[in-house]
Amino acid sequence: MKLVVCAGTATTGKSSVLRHVVRHLQRRHLAVAFLKVDVQFAEEDEIFAREFNIPTRKVYSGELCPDHCNVMVLGDALQWAGAVKADLLLVETAGLCLRCSPYVDGGLGIIVLEATSGMNLPRKIGPMLSLADIAVVTKIDRVSQAEREVFRARILDAAPEVRIREVDALHGIGIDTLAAAVAATPEIAGKLVLRGNPPVGTCTICAGKKEIGWQAHFGVVRALENQTFYRGE
Repeated sequence: MKLVVCAGTATTGKSSVLRHVVRHLQRRHLAVAFLKVDVQFAEEDEIFAREFNIPTRKVYSGELCPDHCNVMVLGDALQWAGAVKADLLLVETAGLCLRCSPYVDGGLGIIVLEATSGMNLPRKIGPMLSLADIAVVTKIDRVSQAEREVFRARILDAAPEVRIREVDALHGIGIDTLAAAVAATPEIAGKLVLRGNPPVGTCTICAGKKEIGWQAHFGVVRALENQTFYRGE
């Protein structure tokens, strides 16, 4: 079975991109299973099930970061996808924690970025971009050619090895090469591990401590005058 993890912040067009990808994969006679990971509301699983008649699941991360939740449930999801005889498991994760990478060694990692989000966005995302295999840029019709070129250059500054695909997710323009890359992904083999290193530690805020001020906390703390911090990969 092939594994594809697609991440990106809200409103980038992840679901629109993946709908076109699934359509292309079905033309190639690949059986697709779809898992949606979100925080507290999602209906993409129902939409994909109705439109493509494929097995779908969703999980709400709730108090967990969606990327962490993805790591927790992915083993069960792979077993489920195998039970429904899927050729490919497609995972869409909210990817809200910009310190993390939701991708898995042996699978394909895709990040979806919107061209309208500002020229400096690629500098702000961290491992969700730098450890991806493919960066899909959406809403390209809403920016100038010069802005597209600058955005592309900023992506390559942050992730020199990433493959960039510019698409119109509304009409499916530019999806062909992306779908071909998904279809060409090798099947997973052996023990799966998270790609890259997780964040350096947890903090007492994550554990539920509500007091204001770094003096009331321990673990990873930050004072206003201290700008030394872990940048990830």
